[in-house]
Amino acid sequence: MTRDDVRANLASWEADSADYQRRNATQLNRWDRLAWGIWDIPEDEIRALGDVEGRDALELGCGAGQFGIRVAMRGARVVGVDFSANQLAAAAPLMAETRVDFPLVRGNVEELPFADASFDLVFCDHGAVGFTDPRATVPEVARVLRPEGLFVFNSTTPFIWITWPMVDGPPGRELLRSYFDTPRIVWDPSDPGAEYQLPYGEWIRLFRANRLAIEDLIELRPPPDAVSTFEDYATVEWARDFPGEHIWKVRKEPS
Repeated sequence: MTRDDVRANLASWEADSADYQRRNATQLNRWDRLAWGIWDIPEDEIRALGDVEGRDALELGCGAGQFGIRVAMRGARVVGVDFSANQLAAAAPLMAETRVDFPLVRGNVEELPFADASFDLVFCDHGAVGFTDPRATVPEVARVLRPEGLFVFNSTTPFIWITWPMVDGPPGRELLRSYFDTPRIVWDPSDPGAEYQLPYGEWIRLFRANRLAIEDLIELRPPPDAVSTFEDYATVEWARDFPGEHIWKVRKEPS
């Protein structure tokens, strides 16, 4: 059964989808390289995904499919899943432009509509991981991964989580809330959509409980001249001093 938080986040994305795609198009719709996060840190530098050639891959919260298109360009057989019909509808012209086409499925990542052991790789660049309860999403990812499959996702860090002002960002250098006691936040009372975060220890225990072995935690640091269309996330000066995003890379244990 879909929870109230998921429905609220769906309503928020349906309302904002067109404007989100418009205001971030120059960054999202770049096809010349595969890059991660707010600051476009190149995959070829950090090697979070590695070689994806021939892999059956699932993108969580694919939106209009821009990241998935770039992964498919590297030879993966991609499937995208997102709960927002408006986000998914924005993918068609991009697939036509790039001549890269793959299935898009409308679904809730807390209840993935795929059979057990369907994928070699599950990936997400922000996307659905931050907008769903990880205690529901991570077990679903583990279920659809094949033994020795990878789950690679970029998300917010506890650093940015506890320094981000309510409503009026970007984050500063003062601790504003509990590291331990705020796993769920509605940032703006006018927008009921919720976001999620866990302390590092809880992430580790959650992975271990689902037979996901940690291979890496890549803390993304932008270069001094980095620019981004996501202007309310963090300043580049802040993001060079504190990790605002990190990529977890975990592998499902053999059967």
